[in-house]
Amino acid sequence: MCMRTPFSAGGLVALLLLALASVSATRLALADQPVDPAIAKQFEHLSNNGNSNCSAAFMSSIANMPIAARLQGSCCSPMNLEHYARQLEGLKTWSAVAEIPPDPYDIPAGLAQPALASYDMTLSAEEQKAYDDAMAHSEEKGPCCCKCWRWHVYGGLAKLLIHQRGFTGEQVTELWDLSDGCGGGA
Repeated sequence: MCMRTPFSAGGLVALLLLALASVSATRLALADQPVDPAIAKQFEHLSNNGNSNCSAAFMSSIANMPIAARLQGSCCSPMNLEHYARQLEGLKTWSAVAEIPPDPYDIPAGLAQPALASYDMTLSAEEQKAYDDAMAHSEEKGPCCCKCWRWHVYGGLAKLLIHQRGFTGEQVTELWDLSDGCGGGA
C-alpha cells in the first residue's frame, strides 16, 4: 500500500525556494534575450527623429494634424531600448482594442485626436471611480509624468475606454504604465 508522507516545514520551504529560483532564472533569461532587430530599427528611428514635445503649442497642433500624421518620440527623457521592447510586447495584450496605440512612441494623429477631444468628458460617478483608481495606482500617478499632450491624450483615451468599453481602473493603470511615453525606464 502506498502511503504519502507529509512535507516537513523545511522540505516545503526548500520546494518553494526551488520554484522561486526557477521563476527568477526564467525572467533573467528573458531579460537577456536580444531585442528583435525590427524593434531596434524602429527604436533608432523614433529616438533620433521624434517630433513631439511637452509644449502647449504642440498639444494644440494635434487637432489640426492630418489623421495620417504621427506623434513620434519621447517627451521628457531619452528612450531606452529594452524598456521600449517590453512596452511593445505588453501592449500586444490590447491589440484588439482599436483605440489603443500599439506603440506609445509612434501614435497616429487619427488615434490621438478623438482621445484628446475626450479629455474633458464628464464620467458617471462609477466611471469616475475607475478613473480615479487609475490615477492613484499608475506609476506616474496619471497618464504621463507631466500634464503635456500625452497626459491629455491618454487621459481622454482612458475616459473613452471606461465609458464605452467598461474598462476598470486596474485596466487603465496597466495601459498607462505600458504606454508611458516620457522616455527612460529600465
